[in-house]
Amino acid sequence: MKLKICGMKYPENILEVGALLPDYMGFIFWEKSARYCDGNIPELIETIKKVGVFVNQSQEEILEKVKTYNLQAVQLHGNESVEFCSELKNQLPGKIEIIKVFSADESFDFKIITPFESVCDYFLFDTKGKLPGGNGTTFDWSILKKYNSKKPFFLSGGIGMNELRAIEEISKTNLPIYAVDVNSKFEIEPGLKNKNLLSNFKRKFDVANF
Repeated sequence: MKLKICGMKYPENILEVGALLPDYMGFIFWEKSARYCDGNIPELIETIKKVGVFVNQSQEEILEKVKTYNLQAVQLHGNESVEFCSELKNQLPGKIEIIKVFSADESFDFKIITPFESVCDYFLFDTKGKLPGGNGTTFDWSILKKYNSKKPFFLSGGIGMNELRAIEEISKTNLPIYAVDVNSKFEIEPGLKNKNLLSNFKRKFDVANF
């Protein structure tokens, strides 16, 4: 199982967290976010995939950010349509991944994701809240029993140290969980991560070998 650390903002902190060698690091390019990244991203080791997070932004803006910051993945956190994802996929260079986010709660209808299977590389399930992300709360993972797709997905939403046991349990199911996405539970303030807490989490995460 891969690890994604999202909501990175400050260059020095980005390097500190990058030294922990997560698989993905997320940078939010949505200006209304408290974790908005102004683009000052230092060079990272090649094994870390840089993810640009966007919310209902134009394809032109997304493509510009991909080129400028050499992103390896694009995370769509808004109400982007299947058509939008398809057009974007055709315009993105190389093997850049598209991660489509869905906000989940007890009433979530998994049928809506089916049309996206052919235009996205991964799904990401986050907690439905007031903000597109970073709400700091988990959703009821038992609803994932209704997941009937083979498309791998990221598990997100308020994941912290206390969720390690639950991650271990859900990893024993047949669900195609590709990665765990952490953010707000490891912050000193929005966008500034606690390196020591993340280091402890990653050490236990790696030992568990989900």
